[in-house]
Amino acid sequence: MSKDHTCREYLSLHKIFYPNTLAVIGASRNPDSVGHAVLRNLINGHFTGAIYPVNPKARAILGIKSYPNVSSIPDHIDLAVIVVPNTVVPGVLEECVEVGITSSIIITAGFKETGPEGAKLEEEIVSIAKRGGVRVIGPNCLGVINTDPNVMMNATFAREMPLAGQTALISQSGAICVAALEYARQRQYRLGFSKVVSLGNKADVNEIDVLEYLKNDPETKVILMYVEDISHGRRFIETTREITGEVGKPIIAIKAGRTPEGAGAASSHTGALASSDEVYDAIFNQSGVIRVESVEELFNYAKAFSSQPIPRGDRVAIISNAGGPAILATDAVVRNGLRIAPLKEETKKILKAGLSPAASVKNPIDLVGDANHTRYQYALDHVLADENVDAAIVILTPQAMTTVDDIAKVVVGVASKYNKPILTCFMGVSDISSAIDILENSKIPNYNFPEDAVRALAELYRYGEWLTRPRTGIRTFVVDRERAGELIRKALSEGRTYMPDIEAFEVLKCYGIKTVDYVLTKNVEEAVEAAEKIGYPVVLKIASPDIIHKFDIGGVELRLQNAAEVEAAYNRIISNVRRNAPDARIWGVSVQEMVKNGIEVIFGVKRDPLFGPVIMFGLGGIYVEAYRDVSFRLAPIRELSAYHMIEEIRARQLLRGYRGSKERDINALAEGLMRLSQLSLEQQNINELDINPVVVFEKGRGFKAVDARIVLKEDREKVAK
Repeated sequence: MSKDHTCREYLSLHKIFYPNTLAVIGASRNPDSVGHAVLRNLINGHFTGAIYPVNPKARAILGIKSYPNVSSIPDHIDLAVIVVPNTVVPGVLEECVEVGITSSIIITAGFKETGPEGAKLEEEIVSIAKRGGVRVIGPNCLGVINTDPNVMMNATFAREMPLAGQTALISQSGAICVAALEYARQRQYRLGFSKVVSLGNKADVNEIDVLEYLKNDPETKVILMYVEDISHGRRFIETTREITGEVGKPIIAIKAGRTPEGAGAASSHTGALASSDEVYDAIFNQSGVIRVESVEELFNYAKAFSSQPIPRGDRVAIISNAGGPAILATDAVVRNGLRIAPLKEETKKILKAGLSPAASVKNPIDLVGDANHTRYQYALDHVLADENVDAAIVILTPQAMTTVDDIAKVVVGVASKYNKPILTCFMGVSDISSAIDILENSKIPNYNFPEDAVRALAELYRYGEWLTRPRTGIRTFVVDRERAGELIRKALSEGRTYMPDIEAFEVLKCYGIKTVDYVLTKNVEEAVEAAEKIGYPVVLKIASPDIIHKFDIGGVELRLQNAAEVEAAYNRIISNVRRNAPDARIWGVSVQEMVKNGIEVIFGVKRDPLFGPVIMFGLGGIYVEAYRDVSFRLAPIRELSAYHMIEEIRARQLLRGYRGSKERDINALAEGLMRLSQLSLEQQNINELDINPVVVFEKGRGFKAVDARIVLKEDREKVAK
């Protein structure tokens, strides 16, 4: 996206966030109405601009002169906040166009979320807005909040103005916005906001438009999102990747809807495994977006990102006055991919000299139950000075002799001396409330439990890795694109959307993906001759454009050692197929080499209607759907992403070499995934592709595709970009 386009997008939304004049169209004297609540919030929030209520039946509302319509306002209006009945909205928007208003928030509900009639109404307002050059937030939304002291705008019907801060919230759900604002005011979640945007139905402005705006917003350092769906897949990836990487603003997101409906109807293992949720995981992974499971996690991470520096490494020190919580924290550190910092011997000696004889100076550092603020300060100061320590978790369980507030002040003071993240876990409720205030007011995040603090720290570390990751390019291979396209078009011209292994192999070969040697045979004699040529042992498989799962109908025979076994197997296969799939077309029987001494993995492609081709890698074989040990990326995949895909599966140790077995050819697998990525982008008629199993050999010996199938699209619609 060009800089000029980005600038235009920014300016087109700027008046929504920074209006000098604002009209509340549908303002009401009824204290129970949305129109009244919005106007009241603007007044109570101390909006710095001019407010113009619009209501034809009122002369004044909440002490402010009211106007019968927008045309009668004696001022140019920057932003219209519309809270009239849904059937009235189109006429109001037409009037806004006539007087030159270019920014609007339509809070009113009753549009496409209600059914066909509402959808028609929404189409009408979209048409009016486009024709008149009006940007629209909503409809069916909570509204917009901007806590910048230069504007102080609460154009919502939420109850209160949130605390000011450097975190922005984008939500497709108004209810989630309200809940988040309530959470943010509680002591354990205390968080300030720069902007809050409820998108509603996204008739015009969507999450990507707002992200583009926040990318350049100096008041926003962290972005939170509640996402139900994404409007433009590829643009979302490009925008979020730029924000999280080049700009350096973390994005933390909840994606609603983790259920895999529809996967069971897929024609391939990849189709069944690559549910919508797995696709979103891949998207967030590739664009640096941190995905969370709950609103609580959203706030836990937001507190850390909005207040703490990114750690330089993964080495964590734990300081506690109790052994149990320290052990829990230690377990959480290891479980979340961090390391317990190996303190220098010099640091241990200093700690031993200055702490209680009962204290443990080996990380985790146990100051024991009677530790006061002096002991905490001594330990924390020397531990953070240790260059082997990248971050610290400070735990406190209040005892009768504990000076909790003084310890909080110590943590604040020591934290200011070091550019290292410090997260605290002061455990309890009433006994520590004032101490938490001290910590939170000084931007030291406190967590109820050690595991929460460690998880937040782990995300800080992983984001640091994202920021410093090597920027590898996208490799392009010399391939026979035309030949692959011809094979696919031939299948489509015959009215087929399924290409069995012998056809799929030919497509794969065009892209340099190695397959087993095979020969298609029409009778027993040809099968025996082919087996002799390939060399025993061999495999026989039915070749048919109508049979997807060959094993299920007795269409595969393995480990055939001689001509007699080949002859018998050929006859069994033909008999089984005629009995179990009598209507299937039979092309013949494929004789293939029997691949030995390798580990089975799977390569796959699924074309997502919104995001395009998704590449899958995982542990292969007949149990692939049972184990679900797979990873995903959207094409095109970079070289580093290919290696990350391999490292992400649980069975990765088998590929590295396990219990005396030799390392497998991981470099060949990575190249194979990149070749598959190129294939998926260039052959747009492929809807799903399975290569399972792919047998990978020892390092330097490559791999071979043993079985494959391709599912084609019947039409040639372009993938959403």
